[in-house]
Amino acid sequence: MPSTGPAADAARAAFRGWLEAKGHAVENARAAVAGLEAAFAAGVLTRTPVLDRMLADLMVALEQDDGQRLGGKSAEAARFILRAISRELDQA
Repeated sequence: MPSTGPAADAARAAFRGWLEAKGHAVENARAAVAGLEAAFAAGVLTRTPVLDRMLADLMVALEQDDGQRLGGKSAEAARFILRAISRELDQA
């Protein structure tokens, strides 16, 4: 059952705002995940198994070694996964 109410709607809108934000896709993805994790922790949105898998995939795309700069394929993977998470948020 999807979360309802103004706080859930605001959390979804904030996440989607990061998708449209100007800046580097990887940094925007990290900010979007942080906001989503905060919404889960506060009980505003419900974590679903599908979202867990998507977030795990996104974290793999965002992994980097010390000093490594992410871009290119990582950025494209982040954008792709974020769009999928955005669609799934309607069920969270």
